[in-house]
Amino acid sequence: MASQLLRQTLTKTKPSAVIRRLSTASAVAVASPAGNDEPTGITMKGVKISGRPLYLDMQATTPVDPRVLDSMLPFYLSRYGNPHSRTHLYGWESETAVETARAQVAALIGASPKEIVFTSGATESNNISVKGVMHFYKEKKRHVITTQTEHKCVLDSCRHLQQEGFEVTYLPVGSDGLIDLDRLRKEIRPDTGLVSIMAVNNEIGVVQPVEEIGKICKEFNVPFHTDAAQALGKIKVDVEKWNVSLMSLSGHKIYGPKGVGALYMRRRPRIRVEPQMNGGGQERGIRSGTVPTPLVVGMGAACEVAMKEMEYDEKRIKGLQERLLNGIREKIDGVVVNGCMDRRYVGNLNLSFAYVEGESLLMGLKEVAVSSGSACTSASLEPSYVLRALGVDEDMAHTSIRFGIGRFTTEEEIDKAVELTVKQVEKLREMSPLYEMVKEGIDIKQIQWAQH
Repeated sequence: MASQLLRQTLTKTKPSAVIRRLSTASAVAVASPAGNDEPTGITMKGVKISGRPLYLDMQATTPVDPRVLDSMLPFYLSRYGNPHSRTHLYGWESETAVETARAQVAALIGASPKEIVFTSGATESNNISVKGVMHFYKEKKRHVITTQTEHKCVLDSCRHLQQEGFEVTYLPVGSDGLIDLDRLRKEIRPDTGLVSIMAVNNEIGVVQPVEEIGKICKEFNVPFHTDAAQALGKIKVDVEKWNVSLMSLSGHKIYGPKGVGALYMRRRPRIRVEPQMNGGGQERGIRSGTVPTPLVVGMGAACEVAMKEMEYDEKRIKGLQERLLNGIREKIDGVVVNGCMDRRYVGNLNLSFAYVEGESLLMGLKEVAVSSGSACTSASLEPSYVLRALGVDEDMAHTSIRFGIGRFTTEEEIDKAVELTVKQVEKLREMSPLYEMVKEGIDIKQIQWAQH
């Protein structure tokens, strides 16, 4: 019904408003039909490209699965009641839908629906977990342990706690991106109130040994929080095996809508947090504010789809990742994979390319929507703090590109990405005097550069 309503709406719209160029990789190579006077290409932010770029940035966000959209539309168009309205049908059916979604999210991580709190996203869930736990237990617990490669919202929450007088230990990682479990054990103190370590790194895709971390935390009776935004629906998540007390989840990383997330909070043994938002006391008082029924329904549907298709998705995405990596390495040398290859989510491939200038590489790949490991600041192009923590050389960190492969990525898109990446790297290396010196057998690391 919802899909029919949507189709009717679209058919009433002027054709020019809905007919768009294809957004797949193949569209980039398709020439305009003969006799078409319409200007070709797209110009945005001063950059002109031949068509919509192919999308390989799945760690940033994912497209909404059509099945997820179908589940959401009725709650925008006809079942639009407030789930907290207790006096009429509209409220009752919305409340039922929210509780169904809660059960769907819980099922994917092996939890009870009563342990799921809906939020606006993983950033809010991380803030509630880190600041909420430490504020609640502040009389006895004054120490937090996290890693140097956490998502920025966890690191910023920890810095906020430091400004309030709490102590934070930032664990280093090895060159593979993984923490040292013995080091974690040694850093735990009697006043440690929380260990917060992400399951799958958003930038390099490495999977931390969360089960072992959970055992250590249980041994010392310290709450364990993990940011599982990049893990949910991609690797098997089990809150009991992992021994987590809190887990942050996101909707738009698993082909669900943006603006919704969830927080798992263990009931036995119970973990307590201080709410970070005051209001009507929704979500057991932990997250006040009207629960957005369509978004929550979408997240629940995305979790249900992921539960059914995760195994198939992983096998297919692994094949595409190998096709991408092998395709690039067959044509060019000096390609380095950042992070551990054995403990890694297969849809994340972070590569550095030797002897090319990073910003030029990214600017030259405008027909491929990818992310760089570098962050642009107003003063300079700084290499990624995650790659710096791995000990990656600054010149290699500057050239990192994160390829994100997902459920709807095609072999044609991978082949096109290989072609465009190789072409751009070769073009930049032709202009690089360093690459010429390396080809002549000169060890550029032994050169003493004179200053002028």
